[in-house]
Amino acid sequence: MEKVLRFIDPNILASISRMDLRAKTVVEGFLSGLHKSPFKGFSVEFAEYRQYTPGDDPRHIDWKVFARFDRYYVKEFEEETNLNCHLVLDLSNSMNFASNGRTKLTYASYLIASLAYLISKQRDSVGLVTFGDKIENHIPAQLRPGHLQSILLALSNLKTTERTNIGLPLHQIADAIRKKGMIILVSDLLDEPEKIIHAMQHFRFRGHEVIVFHIFDAAEITFPYHNTIKFVGLEGEGDFTTVPRNIRDEYLQKLQTHLAILEKGFGANRIGYTLMDTSKPLDFALQAYLAARTGKI
Repeated sequence: MEKVLRFIDPNILASISRMDLRAKTVVEGFLSGLHKSPFKGFSVEFAEYRQYTPGDDPRHIDWKVFARFDRYYVKEFEEETNLNCHLVLDLSNSMNFASNGRTKLTYASYLIASLAYLISKQRDSVGLVTFGDKIENHIPAQLRPGHLQSILLALSNLKTTERTNIGLPLHQIADAIRKKGMIILVSDLLDEPEKIIHAMQHFRFRGHEVIVFHIFDAAEITFPYHNTIKFVGLEGEGDFTTVPRNIRDEYLQKLQTHLAILEKGFGANRIGYTLMDTSKPLDFALQAYLAARTGKI
């Protein structure tokens, strides 16, 4: 697996200019490291009968029809997708934070592109919804030629919004998506955790399977600052100059409380939850998705 990870390193992806190539690099590198295919075969739906001709698969002969009409007829089927999957991406300005030169939004876009590519490869329908304090863009879930490229093009032209209001747009998205499927939220979840959990409960109430990828920069998790520093609010909070050691313990305690509330709330509602560090390879996210897809979550 270590050989595969180098193809999924975000630093490698950053050197690739086209989003479709980035997605392909991640997914095909990841799949090459698996011992068996993770895909569920797409399902089929009965379409019509036609008379048997030499060369047809005898397994498709309907013997009940033969018993009635003394003629061989085979069933024809149409392929249908297993799943409608909606990728939901947070565009709030806090996603622009970066301590290592790569923003959370850039990392999230790699992740969304990789998931979209993988879902399409599974012959499932995939769509994209982006939001800040309201829905910014909605590409409905489909499986057709060119649809994946529409999603990847949208991901190549993302712009963040100034404010966060995660709860409201998620409720709007839940109301808009009527067909049961899978919802994958990619966000830094920097909002009141109770509002986030309530919004995700809305998706569960609608019958959706839900997965959350919680995106963090490593500095947000470890708070590695020492000298006097000015923190700049990315969503209108203003600037704050301080000595880091004076606030470090309180910050980390509040962060752990925030994470604990989210994790407990998601667990109680059977929502898959994965914390993602932007300095880490993307294979953890793909493993989490495949675990959910095969019913292991």
